[in-house]
Amino acid sequence: MKTLIINIKELLQVRDSSVLKVSGAEMAILPTIKNAYLVIQNGLIADFGSMNDLPENINPEKCIDADGKIILPSWCDSHTHIVYSGNREQEFVDRINGLSYEEIANRGGGILNSAQKLNETSEEELYDQSKARLEEVMRLGTGAVEIKSGYGLTIDGELKMLRVINQLSKDYPITIKATFLGAHAFPLEFKENHKGYIDLIIDGMLPEIAKNKLADFIDVFCETGYFTVAETEQIMEAGIKFGLKPKIHGNQFNSIGGVQAAIKYNALSVDHLEIMKPQDIEAMRNTETMPVALPSCSYFLGIPYTPAREIISAGLPLALATDFNPGSTPSGNMNFVVSTACIKMRMTPEEAINAATINGAYAMEIAKTHGSITIGKKANLIITKPISSFYQLPYAFGSNLIDTVFIEGEVIA
Repeated sequence: MKTLIINIKELLQVRDSSVLKVSGAEMAILPTIKNAYLVIQNGLIADFGSMNDLPENINPEKCIDADGKIILPSWCDSHTHIVYSGNREQEFVDRINGLSYEEIANRGGGILNSAQKLNETSEEELYDQSKARLEEVMRLGTGAVEIKSGYGLTIDGELKMLRVINQLSKDYPITIKATFLGAHAFPLEFKENHKGYIDLIIDGMLPEIAKNKLADFIDVFCETGYFTVAETEQIMEAGIKFGLKPKIHGNQFNSIGGVQAAIKYNALSVDHLEIMKPQDIEAMRNTETMPVALPSCSYFLGIPYTPAREIISAGLPLALATDFNPGSTPSGNMNFVVSTACIKMRMTPEEAINAATINGAYAMEIAKTHGSITIGKKANLIITKPISSFYQLPYAFGSNLIDTVFIEGEVIA
């Protein structure tokens, strides 16, 4: 099947295949072609260019006129927890009434609340709840997503989550990366026995996950009241031995050395980073670890935003993701993430789009196939409604400006 899209007002994020991420001042540059065409064939981007150079012999089976519309690569959301059961609406009200996220967690809420619900939910029901969220984010323009476990906190619960993630990957065209996050919190029965739970992760969970090839990455919540730096390093080291590349939740509420631990073990990404000391930013220079900001989480919890300007000014890259989860970010809308990054983190639209596409793809190790308009990459595309410029995408933060979403060359919304 060959599809030709013509009269594209502006084609965004046009890149050479050698570009896998952008950093520092490069993030302010978003290569585009105005009045463009694009060819899709066999689910891939086959050709693109200026309408003035449109070849005569394309002979498409389908032709789409995108007059007045802008096309960009679909969003690459590198941090979500969308496989979960139920919701935590009551905690939302509790925070309105003055309780902090940490106070709610300390009285058995938070992650432990979600873990209890998940372990009481059948695998079939968990799949049905999760697929509805996945379909929603696809309609909102996400074409690749990472999904974490971490609400099981038992061998059976974690494996159930990862099997659901694996089944979603088989059933939907969207690219899904699975992350094992057994080290999300300590279950109540291990509250005073951290070693016992870490042994369960390393000796009980990881061998089963590796044997059944259920995960791509391993993640740890390195934070005060959760996992110490030493515990984080022990779990990352074990994950690496089982073939899982590390990621880290770090610096969400405190700077305790999570960034440095991530770098030490060549983590693919370190995510959250709301609380960053100068030495944390300095430590990330000249590394391959991608900083990932989650502005919807800051918005929802009323906590500081990741200091994007300082990170980018230091010459570093930055990715954006949703953190879609029931407790701190019950939204998978990457359009809102991009807007919030511009409004609250002072990122330019160019920087935010780079962060949500090519750099997001890098944070999932899929930048060779996703995240830019590049010949040979997957035809995962957002076609906007007629808009004045791509600046309108973050500017009109409450409007749905998406007309059509393509994933692997097929229209899904």
